[in-house]
Amino acid sequence: MKSNEPRSSSSCAACKFLKRRCTPNCQFASYFRSDEPKKFANVHKVFGASNVIKILNEVPQDQREDTVNSLVYEAEVRLMDPVYGCIGTIASLQRKMVELQNDLMVTRAHLSYYEAKPSTTASCSFLGYDPLNVSMPSIFVDTSVSGGFLDSFSLNSSFAMDQSGSTNEFGQFPFP
Repeated sequence: MKSNEPRSSSSCAACKFLKRRCTPNCQFASYFRSDEPKKFANVHKVFGASNVIKILNEVPQDQREDTVNSLVYEAEVRLMDPVYGCIGTIASLQRKMVELQNDLMVTRAHLSYYEAKPSTTASCSFLGYDPLNVSMPSIFVDTSVSGGFLDSFSLNSSFAMDQSGSTNEFGQFPFP
């Protein structure tokens, strides 16, 4: 039996995958070219052809290309990560963004420190504090506080601070 519909020169990837004749008014032809068969195969495996048609019919014509690109991406990610899919990728990118924002904040703090750092002729020992050095600055460790909060606290309890600044076996200051 021959059909009266004219045959296209090449079938789209969807029609090839579904093993049907590609008609001139095929809804898939403009989005799934014949040289990209894996693209439709992934979308079909995750969403199904009828659901893709339903989605495309609900979207305005000018947004259909973006919709197909989104479906293709979602299908590829879902096949790579069947449990989390796109949500896992989004969460991973958000974690990375937070890490990068923290790195940027630390870098800006270092830059502002070095921009505000006075010349080497300054004699104040506190200005010699280096934010890159994680140990406690010498001004806080070497200076003895007589009659102040630390003396009264250490006299009234078993609290004693050593030279490293740690206050108990867990290294927490000043809370036990």
